[in-house]
Amino acid sequence: MSSLVWTEPLRGDPPLLVPGDPYSVVVLLRGYAEPEGGNGAMRADGSVTLVLPQAWGPASSHREPPSGHGGAMTSLEEAARGPILVDTGGPWAREALLGALAGQGVAPGDVTLVVGTHGHSDHIGNLGLFPGAALLVLHDFCLPGGLYLPHGLGEECPLRLGPGLEVWATPGHGGQRDVSLVVAGTALGTVVVAGDVFEREGDEDSWQALSEDPVAQERSRKRVLGAADVVVPGHGAPFRVVREASQPETKGPGNSRENPAVED
Repeated sequence: MSSLVWTEPLRGDPPLLVPGDPYSVVVLLRGYAEPEGGNGAMRADGSVTLVLPQAWGPASSHREPPSGHGGAMTSLEEAARGPILVDTGGPWAREALLGALAGQGVAPGDVTLVVGTHGHSDHIGNLGLFPGAALLVLHDFCLPGGLYLPHGLGEECPLRLGPGLEVWATPGHGGQRDVSLVVAGTALGTVVVAGDVFEREGDEDSWQALSEDPVAQERSRKRVLGAADVVVPGHGAPFRVVREASQPETKGPGNSRENPAVED
């Protein structure tokens, strides 16, 4: 059985809350990319997303940061027990980011993990607001104070942060070390915060020109579309991924179903 896949806009203005158990997803700031002038210039900023563990509250925000003694995976799981920020926008969006966090009852010091999907300035321009957070920027993972820990992330080896919460290697747009955050179990299903794997919904006419490795990014895009119910792209509104299963073929006296596949 194969699946036909298409996308639809997810209506609503930021902050857009997708409740879940054990993690909720809040799109704090919607990214954009708009041509300016006639010389190819663009005015742009990246989406910023907050992931909140259901068990977290401001009263529980004061805890010791991970020590690193248990290794990268233990430290990642400890860091993921508090608010997680995926990308930070550009430095020009500093006040908007602080205001959006405050609107969710989160102070910069409450954030325990920042995930940077790739290294462009419109996505990691406010890392300095979170000196007390663990940082997973591309494939580099470090604890507060600059202790870097090896972890083995790869396309065939995601990093598990908690139940239904993973970091995937999704190379292509910025090179080989881009990442996405995958959140299962929300009210809308699996949400993938994808950075610039997808610039926006309906970006088929433009993403390749912005990609460092279009072959790898095409692979990442298919992987995300195969898993996600909602995608948070780097420069546009979140969108749904909709699948319609075709009828299974009839073979002899019984029916046989193949594994679902994504068709372009």
